[in-house]
Amino acid sequence: MRTVVLTMKASVIEMFLVLLVTGVHSNKETSKKIKRPKFTVPQINCDVKAGKIINPEFIVKCPAGCQDPKFHVYGTDVYASYSSVCGAAVHSGVLDNSGGKILVRKVAGLSGYKGSYSNGVQSLSLPRWRESFIVLESKPKKGVTYPSALTYSSSKSPAAQAGETTKAYQRPPIPATTAQPVTLMQLLAVTVAVATPTILPRPSPSAASTTSIRRPEPVGHRSQEMDLWSTTTYTSSQNRPGADPGIQRQDPSGAAFEKPVRADVSLGEMDSWKPGSVLLDEGRVPKEELSTQSLEPVSLGDPNCKIDLSFLIDGSTSIGKRRFRIQKQLLAGVAQALDIGPAGPLMGVVQYGDNPATHFNLKTHMNSRDLKIAIEKITQRGGLSNVGRAISFVTKNFFSKANGNRSSAPNVVVVMVDGWPTDKVEEASRLARESGINIFFITIEGAAENEKQYVVEPNFANKAVCRTNGFYSFHVQSWFGLHKTLQPLVKRVCDTDRLACSKTCLNSADIGFVIDGSSSVGTGNFRTVLQFVTNLTKEFEISDTDTRVGAVQYTYEQRLEFGFDQYSSKPDILNAIKRVGYWSGGTSTGAAINFALEQLFKKSKPNKRKLMILITDGRSYDDVRIPAMAAHLKGVITYAIGVAWAAQEELEVIATHPARDHSFFVDEFDNLYQYVPRIIQNICTEFNSQPRN
Repeated sequence: MRTVVLTMKASVIEMFLVLLVTGVHSNKETSKKIKRPKFTVPQINCDVKAGKIINPEFIVKCPAGCQDPKFHVYGTDVYASYSSVCGAAVHSGVLDNSGGKILVRKVAGLSGYKGSYSNGVQSLSLPRWRESFIVLESKPKKGVTYPSALTYSSSKSPAAQAGETTKAYQRPPIPATTAQPVTLMQLLAVTVAVATPTILPRPSPSAASTTSIRRPEPVGHRSQEMDLWSTTTYTSSQNRPGADPGIQRQDPSGAAFEKPVRADVSLGEMDSWKPGSVLLDEGRVPKEELSTQSLEPVSLGDPNCKIDLSFLIDGSTSIGKRRFRIQKQLLAGVAQALDIGPAGPLMGVVQYGDNPATHFNLKTHMNSRDLKIAIEKITQRGGLSNVGRAISFVTKNFFSKANGNRSSAPNVVVVMVDGWPTDKVEEASRLARESGINIFFITIEGAAENEKQYVVEPNFANKAVCRTNGFYSFHVQSWFGLHKTLQPLVKRVCDTDRLACSKTCLNSADIGFVIDGSSSVGTGNFRTVLQFVTNLTKEFEISDTDTRVGAVQYTYEQRLEFGFDQYSSKPDILNAIKRVGYWSGGTSTGAAINFALEQLFKKSKPNKRKLMILITDGRSYDDVRIPAMAAHLKGVITYAIGVAWAAQEELEVIATHPARDHSFFVDEFDNLYQYVPRIIQNICTEFNSQPRN
C-alpha cells in the first residue's frame, strides 16, 4: 500500500514539473511573438491650441515659423490651453523657430497667467483658464506609451491639414489582458473564488461626478456646474483684486496647490490633477467657442489708441504720502480707461526724485488689470523734484525695442509735477521733442506769488511740452481736483493725429532727387552721384507713412526714375537707386525743376515736408529763376549741390533762402560724400526751429 502511495505522489510531482516547464516555455514563445509597435510622432500646425487636444500627455512635432505673433500664447512657462502649442514651445525656449519635437503635459488651470516677452514671442496675460499645459523636451518616460494619433475635441481639426490621422473622442476601453498558460494552482484558486461572493466598492461622489454623463445644456445656458467651475481649483477669494498670489488653496482632491508667482513650477505639484474632471465636467467635450465671456482671453487693447505711454510721476519728499496716493489713483484710472493691450496702448511708469527709476516698462504688463495691480504696489522714493533729469532718462533709456517700444506707435510722456521742478527742463525737453516724444505736463498746485522766487526755471511747462497751444498742458489748482483731468487726458493722448512731436526731421518728408545726367558728368561720376544719393537716403526712416523718396534724371529732357508711392521700404529704395541708368545729353535744369514739381511734388502728401535735392555739374542751358520761384511758392524746400563746372550764382538762385544753408559747391565728384552730414544737419536744424505754437 505504501508503495502505491509513493508511486502516486511521484506521478503528481512529475505532472506539476511537466506543467511548470510547459508554462515557462509557452511564456517564452508568447513573449517572442509580441512586438512593440513602432511609434510615429504626430505633426501639428502652429495654430493648434492645446485645449483642442484631449490627450493628457503627448509628443508632437511642430513645423518651422511658429514664432509669428498671430499664433497667440497666454502665460509664462505654464500656459493656458487656449494657447498655440508650438508658439508656447518657442516662447519657453524648448524649440526655436525652426520647429522640432516636444513633449506636452496637461496640468491644472490657474487663476492668473502672466505675459512676458521671450525668444521672440510676446505671450499675453490672462485672468484665468480652466486648463493649463507645460512644454518639455521630447524625452519620453520609460514605460509610458505616447499616442501616435492625437484625439481632438472636434472631428475637424487643424492637425488634419498637416497630414495627421485624427479620431473623434471616445471613452477609453478597458485594457485587454494577454492570455497566459493556466497552472494547476490557478485552477484551484479559480475554484475557490467561485464559491466566494464578490463585494464591489461603493463609488465616491467625486468619482460619480466625473464619470457620469450629464445631459448637455443649451449653449446660452449657464448651469450650476459651470458657475462653480472657477472654484474647482481655487476658493472664491481668488477673485479679489488684492488676493495674495502665494496663498495655498485646496483642489477637490484635498491636496494643496500653490499658484506660481513666477514660472518655476514643480511637476510634482500637478500630479493630483486629472484631465477628465476638467474636460468632462459638463458631460461633453468643451469648446473654446462655447465658453462664457468670463473665460475669454483679456482684451488685446484699443487699436484706435495705439500709443507707447510713459508716466513720469513725482516721488519727491515734499509731495507727502496722501498726495502720492492720489497720484497713483489717477494712474490706475488712466490704465483702466485706456484698455491696455498689445494691439492698443502700452504703458510704463517712471518715478523721479533725486534720480529717476523705472518701475515697469512697456512690455511688463499687457492688460489693464495687471497694470492697475502693479500701480497699487508702487512706493514713494523721496528726494528732490528733478524733472529735467527724468526727461533725459526717459529719452535715452525708456523708448527702446528692448523695453517694448513699437516703431508704429507714437511715443508719449505724461509728466506730473507737484509745484515746480528743482532743475531745468528746457534742454532735456528739446532733445525729447527732436527724438519724436510728445510731452504732456500736469502741474498741480503751482507756485504762489510769494513762492515764485524759488522756481528754478520760470514758465517751465511751456518750455517742456510738445507745443505751447494748450493741448499738452494741464494746470490743476488742488490735488483733490486731479481726478477731473482723467477723461481729457485720455482723450488727448489717444488723438494720434494731433501728436505733433511724433514727426521728426527724419520721418516726415517727401524727398525728390533731381539728378543731372548730362554728357559732361560721365559714367563713372554718375555712379558716384548715385552713391551720394544713397548715402543721404540711408539717414531717413523710410516707409509709406514716414519719409518717402522719388527721383528724376534730366538732360535736355526729363525722366521720372521712380515716384514717391512706388517703393515703401529702405531696401527697395536703395535697390531702385542702384538701377538708375546713365542717360547723357545736355543740361536743362530749369525744365527739370518744373518737371519735378509736376511729376513728383504734385503727388506729395499734405502733411509731409517737401524737400528737393538737385545735383548738377554745370551751367543750365535754360533759365532757372522762374522754376525756382515756383518751387519756393509751392512750399518746396530746395537744396542745390553743384560740382566742378556748376555756376555758384545759379545754385544760390535755385536754393531756398538763406542760400548759405541750402546751396553747396564741391570741386570734385569724389568729395560729395563729405557733405552728407552737413546737409542732414541743416535739414534737421531747420525742422526743429519751427515755432511750437
